[in-house]
Amino acid sequence: MADLGPVVRSDHYPLEAPGLWVERIGSSVFAAGTPALFLDRDGTINVDSGYPSDPADIVLRPQMLPVIRTANIVGVPAIVVSNQSGIARGYFGWPEFAAVNARLLTLLKAQNCRIDLVLACAYHSSGTGELAAGDHPMRKPNPGMLLRACDLLGVDISRSIIVGDKADDMEAGRRAGLCEGWLVNGRSNRTSGEGMFRTRSLTTDNDHSKLCEAIAGLGRD
Repeated sequence: MADLGPVVRSDHYPLEAPGLWVERIGSSVFAAGTPALFLDRDGTINVDSGYPSDPADIVLRPQMLPVIRTANIVGVPAIVVSNQSGIARGYFGWPEFAAVNARLLTLLKAQNCRIDLVLACAYHSSGTGELAAGDHPMRKPNPGMLLRACDLLGVDISRSIIVGDKADDMEAGRRAGLCEGWLVNGRSNRTSGEGMFRTRSLTTDNDHSKLCEAIAGLGRD
């Protein structure tokens, strides 16, 4: 496993920079070159309640539980990559994010689902001070969070998958060089861009079954 490198801790939170949260969860070891499952958070793992800042508001989307379990079973790291512009906008701060993040991980653990790494980007053009950034490399659709996770865990980005509910999630995957993305409640099943990144629809139970099969295949490669 790659060295996690220096982390600047602010108020005991794992911040690599004022607007970048990087938290390693657990101690699972992954062989170099293992592909990863990248997951958006709000609207993908949990119901999107709109800039969630209260742990009591976090409700898991049950469709995603078998997806995360499959990754855990076959030894594929499950990595959360989440834009959190609510912090830059002043709606809440890192303490509230930390509480929501902890609640999410607790709910997932109760369902035998493990997340291995959490990255969150607070930079946004509507922010103020050091969080004000119009096109920060870590904010999706830019690929910075995915590439940083690749460096940390030594994963094979070219065989990795991203799941998200927005076009920005898919674009971040394409720019990072992933093989495919699954768009929650999306209608796209198309191949685009250099590297032939494929966007697939994730709407029906059958779609979720196919995604689990794809993740299981990553573990067998």
